[in-house]
Amino acid sequence: MKIVFLSDDFPPASFGGAGISTCELALGMNHAGHDVSIITTCRKQSEAGESEYQCLKVFKIASDYSGRWRAWVSLYNRPVVRKVEELLQKIRPDVVHANNIHFYISYHCLKLAKRYAKTVVWTARDAMAFSYGKLDTQNYLEHLDAHLSWYNNLKQAGKRYNPFRNFCIRRYLGYADRTFAISKSLQEALLQNGIKNVGMIYNGIDARGWQVNKDTVTRFRAKHGLENKKVLLFSGRLSSSKGGASAVEALKLIIKEVPNTVLLVAGTIDEYARAMQNFARGLGVEKNLQFTDWIVEEDIRAAYAISNVVLMPSIYLDAFGRVNIEAMTSRKPVVGTCYGGTPEIVENGVTGYIVDPRHTEEIAEKTLELLKDPQKAERFGQAGYERVKNLFDIDKIVVQTLSHYSALLNKH
Repeated sequence: MKIVFLSDDFPPASFGGAGISTCELALGMNHAGHDVSIITTCRKQSEAGESEYQCLKVFKIASDYSGRWRAWVSLYNRPVVRKVEELLQKIRPDVVHANNIHFYISYHCLKLAKRYAKTVVWTARDAMAFSYGKLDTQNYLEHLDAHLSWYNNLKQAGKRYNPFRNFCIRRYLGYADRTFAISKSLQEALLQNGIKNVGMIYNGIDARGWQVNKDTVTRFRAKHGLENKKVLLFSGRLSSSKGGASAVEALKLIIKEVPNTVLLVAGTIDEYARAMQNFARGLGVEKNLQFTDWIVEEDIRAAYAISNVVLMPSIYLDAFGRVNIEAMTSRKPVVGTCYGGTPEIVENGVTGYIVDPRHTEEIAEKTLELLKDPQKAERFGQAGYERVKNLFDIDKIVVQTLSHYSALLNKH
């Protein structure tokens, strides 16, 4: 069948879990013999046009605007809408599968997709369909209540607030024949906020392709001076909601018992990274905090390979947390958050530990347990790898998704 994926960002320009997971699914569809195209965006006109990425046809549309207008432009981004319509009219796909379209591509493209495709699917990969940002309200953190009132949204958005935004999004989502969330946690949050008929399909990963050679690992360890170190890996897009401060506070407690421990942050040294450095300096642990800065995909895999424990301390509804399955694929134990999809991925006491990321003593305690008991850490890592093969293998996710496509197409 002919499938078009819509995604605001896409590798190699994408560094977030949503774009990478969309790419994994698209590649899986391609390997299964389907005709797959990607419609995505870029910031510069010079980067726009048709290209190829790992055998996938990629169409990039240039779009850039100030985030202050996001609550309006995310509904209808006129220049992008015109280009998307031209492409859909030309491709005439059987399926349009929309993913994160809440910044540049805009929700109006679901209406266009309904016009030119036989069926339309939308996958929610975060809370942005009903929230203006990370879902970290007191009600959620204390009671796991994800419902947001208009006042919650107003408080979060401030001057960016659009009173029609969520109503319009729900109307546009009505053009999708099927809606999915990437975790049960997000599925429930969508339902609580008026988005109905939501199914659930987890993200997948190609465990067989997630390998790194020993020379790369040795080079990476030497480059970052990590010989004879215990390594805690903190990976992904950096922000306060990702729990960077919690990880640094836990580090202070950990090095009291295991002094050669290093918190390795795999990410670009940006404004938040510098804030983490300043925070670590204030706690006196700056020598035990290290940043890789921007690294290529092979080095990201090497970072997992040299780690002893992977930390996932998000303090918000982190819908899936791709770091979890990347760690488990690398046979590493995870000390992960009790929020969002992590408790569905990491089996507490089997593949890692689930903790409240607001309690740094708890993070430190569980991390130390794994650092001091390498056999348990290895056992957890192997159990995690088996869990990935059973639940999150990309081939299985592709089969599940294709079965839904087929069922929808058979209705027409």
